[in-house]
Amino acid sequence: MSADAPFLRTVRSFVRREGRMTPGQRRALETLLPRFAIESGGSPFDFAAVYGRRAPVVCEIGFGNGDALAESAARHPERDFLGIEVHRPGVGSLLRKLEARDIANVRVVVADAREVLARDVPDGSLAAVHIFFPDPWPKKRHHKRRLIQPAFAALVHAKLAPGGYVHVATDWEDYAEHIRSAFLAASGFATEEGNTARQQPCARPPTRYERRGQRLGHRVYELRFIKG
Repeated sequence: MSADAPFLRTVRSFVRREGRMTPGQRRALETLLPRFAIESGGSPFDFAAVYGRRAPVVCEIGFGNGDALAESAARHPERDFLGIEVHRPGVGSLLRKLEARDIANVRVVVADAREVLARDVPDGSLAAVHIFFPDPWPKKRHHKRRLIQPAFAALVHAKLAPGGYVHVATDWEDYAEHIRSAFLAASGFATEEGNTARQQPCARPPTRYERRGQRLGHRVYELRFIKG
């Protein structure tokens, strides 16, 4: 049995809906991805070698079109950012933003986040994990497809350094409660005061999905968990 076999049996939390790719996104993938990409599936990542320095590494899972990731990286040049996304048009959009703003502290992996965390990210190497507006899979029969489950929370815990945190945002109330239960069920997480599953102001950059939800009148739930 190959090392990848366990992942082949995992229920995917995403469906590859590539949609329409613009010429600009396509050009970015062809010309910029080699500069910013990290290949998954080889040896574990050596972040000091990847970024050319030692700095706290923040991982954003499912960065969409990259609005929040690019803005966070621009605001925090003292940190390094690892973006994981499976949808190539969104990757192309992020790459264009990085080039336009001359942002150098971001690297990208185009792969399933669960596989990347389990296989490529060393234990205790991340300062933070950001998951903003993951697919809520709202129908009950699809809840098993939700990214955040107790096993995933335990995996994130292993990858965080002591004192590291995970920040999740969602505009689905029942998913917020599900997320809270999943992370608190994983040994070693505590809920940060003031960030339980209810509407909270926050300093993170907004995302395209968040703005769409706000137009529909959705509340935003912010959850933040600290590794002890």
